[in-house]
Amino acid sequence: MRQHVLVVDDDLTVSDVVRRYLERAGFDVTLAADGPQAMIAFERRRPDLVVLDLMLPGLDGLEVCRRMRSRVRDLPVVMLTALGEEADRVVGLELGADDYVTKPFSPRELVLRVRSVLRRAAHAGAPVVLRDGPLVVDVERRVAHLGDQELALTVREFDLLAYLLSHPGRAFKRAELLDAVWGWTFGDHSTVTVHVRRLREKVEADPADPKRIVTVWGVGYRYEPLTAARTAA
Repeated sequence: MRQHVLVVDDDLTVSDVVRRYLERAGFDVTLAADGPQAMIAFERRRPDLVVLDLMLPGLDGLEVCRRMRSRVRDLPVVMLTALGEEADRVVGLELGADDYVTKPFSPRELVLRVRSVLRRAAHAGAPVVLRDGPLVVDVERRVAHLGDQELALTVREFDLLAYLLSHPGRAFKRAELLDAVWGWTFGDHSTVTVHVRRLREKVEADPADPKRIVTVWGVGYRYEPLTAARTAA
């Protein structure tokens, strides 16, 4: 079955170009021109991924993202931002956007980003369970628990946590994490910073004084295990 992408943008020319490129790449595409239309389309047929412009009439992209994520917490979202809207981009990442593309953009690049996010969201790989004390990450099932509580993680948050936990004690540069987790050979390092901050809020007893995901000054981040180990499920 073809994967379904919901494209939300009030620029009809941009939407039409994106639709044609995505359909050529093998996706089913639904278009929405504003926030209310996006929510109607979302409820009518749940998408596998949403391409979402931040600047929308009726209901802005950030609110649309909030509402969709309240229904499907791990819904993959690629946000479109105008050049210079760094603050909005950071807010979008804080809400859990898995990727972003800055306007003007190459439709081919957007298709590659969509494929990358969907590939990472798919259930794949060996049946591995990562453990660090009460923190348990089931890679195949894409479920993480801290004690008895299931963690509400976005696609990228899960991938980042699993990657760090699978390399305990190793320090990574932000550029290395962008490459390994996002598949980007270049990009804004604040993407990593935002996701690390969100992860700390979910796995640390005190996010302001992290013990698991620690900052390595002048380098990046390191996962400091309590009793980390990898076991076959």
